[in-house]
Amino acid sequence: MKSVLSASRRTDIPAFYMDWFMQGIRKGVFEVVNPFRRDIFRVPATVADVHTIVFWSKNFGPFIQGNYGQRLQDEGYHLFFNFTLNSESKLLEPELPSLSDRLNQLAGLCRHHDPRSIHWRFDPICFFRDGTSEIQDNRKDFVKIADKAARLGVKRCITSFLDMYPKIVKRTARRPGFSFVDVAMERKINVLGDMVRILEPMGISLHLCCEKGLLEKVRHDLPIEKSACIPNNLIMNIYGGRVSLGKDSGQRLQAGCGCMKSVDIGSYDRQPCHHNCVFCYANPACDTS
Repeated sequence: MKSVLSASRRTDIPAFYMDWFMQGIRKGVFEVVNPFRRDIFRVPATVADVHTIVFWSKNFGPFIQGNYGQRLQDEGYHLFFNFTLNSESKLLEPELPSLSDRLNQLAGLCRHHDPRSIHWRFDPICFFRDGTSEIQDNRKDFVKIADKAARLGVKRCITSFLDMYPKIVKRTARRPGFSFVDVAMERKINVLGDMVRILEPMGISLHLCCEKGLLEKVRHDLPIEKSACIPNNLIMNIYGGRVSLGKDSGQRLQAGCGCMKSVDIGSYDRQPCHHNCVFCYANPACDTS
């Protein structure tokens, strides 16, 4: 049974590290550092070993410009995409291209790949204050993104609410006047209801990522499902073949993660992300420089 490569939850390989990635493909193996134990293990990467590569990114521009998708498909790899597209906010995501550029990237992916193989992640939903007492959120462009995704044939939107990891608390402490806000469950439910009312007529289903408690609150009232950002059953439906349908024990199963088995080949510290998003759970370049 072939494996699924995750590239990567830990950094943005399509935006910054495709040269490194293609070197691993040419070698037929990746050497990966375990982020906790720090030991190195080898991940086979030939077509004989790998069924599908799942790319995660907020900026597929370099990936598209380098024609990497076609090159990998010509080699015999299947591809799947998790594209995080949030509202345009230089405050929260300071180093991203414009939203218009990123929507064009989504269109480019859908032209060259099956739209079923593309997840739109609107993630995370953030509530915050910036110099005022008014609580704001980052959904300003949600309808615009949803309309574009629907017209391109994208069928799934994955979302979650911000988790305040210690590194995020430390990062925001360096920003006078700015703070994230954890709102009540009722407000989160209302937000999800608004999102469903927008997405359902467009033919897009809403999925919650690692929000077990919230999902239990809404599942009888709203058509929302548990997310599997790496959905091996869907991958087989699209491409055929066989991959494991087991749960990924390395993910947050207790929190409600539905991802199926894959091997992540990224590194927080060897390949820091340069988007420098304020809410990032990984190690952006602003934290490692």
